[in-house]
Amino acid sequence: MSPPPHPADEQPDLLPGLAGVREAKARATRARNAVQVTPAETEPVARVLLDLPPAHLDRVFDFAVPAKLDASARPGVRVKVRFAGQDADGWLLERCATSEHAGVLAPIKRVVGAERVLTPAVAALAEEVARRYAGTRADVLRLAVPPRHATAEAEEAQVRPDPVPPLRPVPAGAAEQAWGAHEHAAAWLGHLRAGGAPRAVWSPPPGTDWAVLVAEAALASPGGVVVCAPDGKDVARLDAALTAAAERAGSAPQHALLTADLGPAVRYRHFLRLLHGQARIAVGTRAAAFAPVADLSLVVVWDDGDDLLSEPRAPYPHAREVLLLRAESEGAAALVGGFARTVEADHLVRSGWAHELGARRDVVRAAARIEVAGASEHDLLRDPHARTARMPQQVHHLLRDALEHGPVLVQNPRAGYAATLACERCRTPARCPACTGPLRLTGPTTPPACGWCGAEQPAWACPECGDHGLRAPVLGQARTAEEIGRALPRARVRTSAGDHVLHTVPDRPQVVVATPGAEPVAEHGYAAVVLLDAWLLLARPDLRTEEEALRRWANAAGLVRPGGRVLVVGDAAHPAVQALVRWDMAGFAAREAASRGEAHLPPVSRLAVLTGGAGALDDALVLLDAPEGAEVLGPVPVDPLAGEDPGHRVVVRVPRSRGAALSAALGDLQRVRSARKLEPVRIQVDPYSL
Repeated sequence: MSPPPHPADEQPDLLPGLAGVREAKARATRARNAVQVTPAETEPVARVLLDLPPAHLDRVFDFAVPAKLDASARPGVRVKVRFAGQDADGWLLERCATSEHAGVLAPIKRVVGAERVLTPAVAALAEEVARRYAGTRADVLRLAVPPRHATAEAEEAQVRPDPVPPLRPVPAGAAEQAWGAHEHAAAWLGHLRAGGAPRAVWSPPPGTDWAVLVAEAALASPGGVVVCAPDGKDVARLDAALTAAAERAGSAPQHALLTADLGPAVRYRHFLRLLHGQARIAVGTRAAAFAPVADLSLVVVWDDGDDLLSEPRAPYPHAREVLLLRAESEGAAALVGGFARTVEADHLVRSGWAHELGARRDVVRAAARIEVAGASEHDLLRDPHARTARMPQQVHHLLRDALEHGPVLVQNPRAGYAATLACERCRTPARCPACTGPLRLTGPTTPPACGWCGAEQPAWACPECGDHGLRAPVLGQARTAEEIGRALPRARVRTSAGDHVLHTVPDRPQVVVATPGAEPVAEHGYAAVVLLDAWLLLARPDLRTEEEALRRWANAAGLVRPGGRVLVVGDAAHPAVQALVRWDMAGFAAREAASRGEAHLPPVSRLAVLTGGAGALDDALVLLDAPEGAEVLGPVPVDPLAGEDPGHRVVVRVPRSRGAALSAALGDLQRVRSARKLEPVRIQVDPYSL
């Protein structure tokens, strides 16, 4: 028996008829929606930048401004629009009378908040940063503008005075006195007060309270100021210095803080204070480089060699470069400071873009006494092991003498207790029998355990010689503090590292053992500073190894009080150690720059690092329209010891004069790959480190 006929077979004209009905309903709905949206009478077209990640969507789209949103849809506000069948966030950049789009424009759905959080200057800066780092404006604006906090926005609108009184710079005198030990500082400050744009690279001597000098320069500036520092500890110093300087001048505080530690509500409230002109000085970490200060007259970056100033999210901009771009585009003064000097800062001086601002040599000599353990024959006569011991007698003598005058800082490069272990007899590295991970000690009473799988190995035996003894080639700050406590039983010993970082310590006798970057600030400076295991910082396989080691030593030595002592336990003949002893930061940076120039490395060249799968990198290199003179190095595995496909890396290098062309070519590559939905490739232009 044949199956019964299908209803569609009996009525062949029914389905086409239904399709026609659906299409007619859709047309009627679109027409009804178009009639319901009454456009604004003036400037009915809004140019919107969508907050979407695909690179090929990094362009402005036109939308209609409904009449009901005419008053609130102002340039700089956040908006919600309908795009590609879904709701999307965006930024209203400008309004205009006509559009190049021939069809009917989709309307803006709503305005998110009444605040015009994106100023024209920040929008232009975001475009320039995106072009410089081959990224998208949407990614840059996520870094520049904090997320909206509706409660803080409403509270700020209620308490904000209208109109806001103008904030004036403090009278002349205090800044010149604070900067008195620095050559040409008076001329630089005078040019700044007059509304000029002087640019300087600043290297203060040890013992300088750099936060006070930055605060005085910021208050002397006639307009808006942006100050960036690596971490919250430095921001806290700037906050205290600016508050104290304003009180001395009889002025109300004129600054606002922008750090992630403040929390979303407080950070957004401070952002609005800067936006409305209630504060003219923005102080914060790397994201503060985009702060919406009006009438920008000065940008300052402190310790620009710290990797914390390099953004870990796309497009990976560096705060120093963002501030320099901003100073160039807005005609503002610039101050790049740090106890040590980076090769990038040195390039600014050598190229003539900035001038050197430093203390006189007699001031530098009197600031601190820096020496190396075992450097003289007299030291070797007193202690024959001064050049080989980890803590020679010279260290113990300095600790005892300095504790009579105040606190002492001991910098230990490694955190923990005993991070690595080795056989006591044959020096073979101690490995876990289960996973071959390194063994380590976490405390004086805990057995050795694997750093990978965590398995304890109390009965470990060396596979080479069978010995059960263990030694620690590298000691952490906890073990160092334990040894100092045994040698100085009457002294108080404290540690600062990892999750337990001290910001300040009182001015009383104590020993503070800290890792680099975690050194607390003493109330009146340290009586002495000891730098242990100098060889460890010089053993990193990195392009910036020596520069970074000198920076960390200089930052610790900079905490000493005027006339204090600094002792380095390391190789006295090493160029970085000699630069620290002579406090010749400019000379070291110049030699480092010359060495990199011979190898065609930054800053004399510009380079980009492309990271991704092997196939994705091959496609990227085929699509990349590299500028003339480009060199392609690689691909090479990112980590040869990793899994089956750890990813590969390609380095594209061009002369510095072709840097803009390289960024443009990489930006075009990002857009083409995004439009074709190819496998993503991470692109970093001028990364902080290799």
